[in-house]
Amino acid sequence: MCRLLGYLGEPILLDSILYKPEHSLIVQSYEPREMTSGVVNADGFGIGWYHPHLETDPFTYKNIQPIWNDLNLPSISRYVESGCAIAYVRSATSGQAVDLSNCQPFKHDRLLFVHNGFVKNFRQTLYRPIRDRLCDTVYQSINGTTDSEHIFGLFVNELTDKNLTLQAALQNSLKTLADLAKVQQIEFSANIIISDGHQLVASRFASQKAAPSLYWVRDDLNFPNSVIIASEPLFAGNWHECPEDSIISTGVDRDIQIYPIL
Repeated sequence: MCRLLGYLGEPILLDSILYKPEHSLIVQSYEPREMTSGVVNADGFGIGWYHPHLETDPFTYKNIQPIWNDLNLPSISRYVESGCAIAYVRSATSGQAVDLSNCQPFKHDRLLFVHNGFVKNFRQTLYRPIRDRLCDTVYQSINGTTDSEHIFGLFVNELTDKNLTLQAALQNSLKTLADLAKVQQIEFSANIIISDGHQLVASRFASQKAAPSLYWVRDDLNFPNSVIIASEPLFAGNWHECPEDSIISTGVDRDIQIYPIL
């Protein structure tokens, strides 16, 4: 299992959410409180962010080292400012390679995507059924081997083929994933955060077992006019647990919307 983080609000330096909170993403990489599989998140990390003033494609910084070993990130995070960022620390599923092609966030145009979860025996079960549902452009865009990137492929396929909202495309993708998993009679979990720079859309979803943890907080005193979505609370505050089997979304008005997936 990985640990996820999404921020949308007033422009801040990235170290404000990566390093400074008492239970920051850095701390969660080596001392997570609510992981149900694995002990540490030492198989790499990634951060994606948007320019606070220009409508450019997002930027990413990735590494296959544990996040606590990266000597450049402390300086970068004290320099880079953004009003929308997502990040993750990775605990790789057994059998999946630890290399940059498998390192999140995955990107498509202005979209950023991170996933915490797994598809059981992915290569032997849903690898082919998912790929069979992708248009050629999305099929060719997959560079890695993870279940995460293939779930992202389902999402991009829905979004581009049907011109849906982010929320609707994610909902359809997760319904497809659930249908495919039911046929194969396998477990999966799909906690996801997606952004286009103006909104955050996240899911807490799993079959057969409880979904991984996911929380949100809005307008904290230290982060006014903002929303943070995270696998575990970063600091003491008015955090809310995201309901299981649901999608949570927020946009420029910072209103929280929650939708059932099925």
